Amino acid sequence: MIGKKKITDLVLQSFLWIYFVISIYPLIWMVFYSLKNNDEIFVTNPFGIPTHFRIENYVNAWNKFDLPRYIWNSFFVSSVTTIGVVIFAVMFAYAIARLQWRFRETVRIYMIVGMFIPLQVIIIPLAIMVKDFHLTNTYGALIIPYVAFGLPFASLVFYGFLKGIPHEMEESACMDGASIYRAFFRIVLPILTPAVATIIILQFLGTWNEFLLASILITKETLRTLPIGLVYFQGQYATDWGGMGAVMTISSLPMIILYLFFTDQVERALTVSSAVKG
Repeated sequence: MIGKKKITDLVLQSFLWIYFVISIYPLIWMVFYSLKNNDEIFVTNPFGIPTHFRIENYVNAWNKFDLPRYIWNSFFVSSVTTIGVVIFAVMFAYAIARLQWRFRETVRIYMIVGMFIPLQVIIIPLAIMVKDFHLTNTYGALIIPYVAFGLPFASLVFYGFLKGIPHEMEESACMDGASIYRAFFRIVLPILTPAVATIIILQFLGTWNEFLLASILITKETLRTLPIGLVYFQGQYATDWGGMGAVMTISSLPMIILYLFFTDQVERALTVSSAVKG
């Protein structure tokens, strides 16, 4: 019996290692790609380790591509959007999950319906509204729509977490004299930490990589986000593909750092239901 269990564990671990290698290889290939010249990338050494590590690709990408400005634009828009989504979604989810008021379920369904509306359907009315509100070529032209599009999913996630928290915890705090606000910040919000970390990662990643809205609503060069800037990295007659690989590698670092920073909270989010019940 023990032998069968060891064999089963070995097979499962083998599949996990294979999956890990398949998942990590594109990242390794991108780093190698960023350290090669065009000849190595397309002819002599497309998949192997660089024969000469061309660090100058990163120097050229940073100095000639105006990479700091694009990174700052993406970071600012993604950070403000993520903060806005988390704040508004937590408040909305708490109102519909814990409080009793008229039309609560109607409002909840209305919010969830927003998840099923394709962006392409409303892109023209959205562009007109942005123009009418004089937001064209401003950070607000991206931040406000991003927050609106991120609220339905974030609200749904927070709503599910809040429904799993026993009401007795808040009732005990209120009996001890705590107000509804104190009960929320001292009891409910700490339990929501794994959900907040999950939404931060998903929302920041989605905003950081968003292309369609940024390409339509932002035309000013100094306000372009990183995905839009990558399009203009290509030259008219030739492209420094190694430099483009360096740009892609640098642009991936914030996402990797963000995930590593919140990885423990994300793992807790997967088991938060059982933890709350316990």
